[in-house]
Amino acid sequence: MTQTAAPSRPSTSSEPPAAGASSVGPTAEDTQPTENENLDRFLTGLITVLPFIGLGVVAWQLWNSLLHWSDIAVFAITYALCAVGVTVGFHRHFTHRSFKAKPWVRGALAIFGSAAIEGPIISWVADHRKHHAFSDKEGDPHSPHGHDGPLRGLLHAHVGWLFIHTQRANRERYTPDLLKDPFIAYVDRTFLLWVLAGLAFPFGLGWLIGGSIDTALTGLLWGGLVRMLVLHHVTYSINSLCHFFGRRRFDVDDESRNLAWLSIFSLGESWHHNHHAFPTSAHHGLHWWELDVSSLVIRGLRRAGLVWDVVEISPERQAKKLVEKDAAAPGT
Repeated sequence: MTQTAAPSRPSTSSEPPAAGASSVGPTAEDTQPTENENLDRFLTGLITVLPFIGLGVVAWQLWNSLLHWSDIAVFAITYALCAVGVTVGFHRHFTHRSFKAKPWVRGALAIFGSAAIEGPIISWVADHRKHHAFSDKEGDPHSPHGHDGPLRGLLHAHVGWLFIHTQRANRERYTPDLLKDPFIAYVDRTFLLWVLAGLAFPFGLGWLIGGSIDTALTGLLWGGLVRMLVLHHVTYSINSLCHFFGRRRFDVDDESRNLAWLSIFSLGESWHHNHHAFPTSAHHGLHWWELDVSSLVIRGLRRAGLVWDVVEISPERQAKKLVEKDAAAPGT
């Protein structure tokens, strides 16, 4: 597969714009008007603040020795499922179509990603495709560059952009393939259902593992609010930190970086410069030492016959895109 530039004018085909820098700036056709902006901002603020309240409860819980071993198990299980839903599902499968999957696998990834509470699947994918079309240029929904100072830029890329609707992607333009998929359109419409399921699951899991209403409630705390806090800010860090700090080795026309220490928590997403160099690759870690748990999940699914047509980038193709000397930015 080859990477092509995004079209210079709105596409009328059923295919979404390809990843890569657009030859012109964004037009009105690239942006999605937002209905009920004040309600959207309120709900976004609620989802942003509630996990911090949960963190305060956790601090009290630890202080009073009320932490159960079941809480850690619930957190690990829910984090793994929701994170895979975002990294393998929303990102590599639905956004970049890095592999094909059986319908039930595709459905499970869509549901797990929705339960992560990072927004409805089609909006998430549309924003990310637009990010690639205008990466670190005008039209990028969440670039840390082009703002009044680096701190303000990092804050905008990390969380501020969620409250601003001037560059949100037009779903009709960027996700016509998903809008035509009946099941994905259903998951998108019923986003609230999967949010509630994503909170009910750790409650039930805490009850099942710990055997009491007390462990069910603390399971909801750890597998709900704490999991949201960690996973959300790991995802946000890909938008902010991975476009500002880290290493570069490929010839790309954006500011993407590889940030090694974040790869464990992000399941390999922080090999972000590699991803921008080869957006359709199913594997973001391109060396054996670049830990990429999402890649391992995809490899496992392929061995089980559940996914196929996995996009891989040959060493020869990688070599052609290398710059003469790796460049490093502060903070690696």
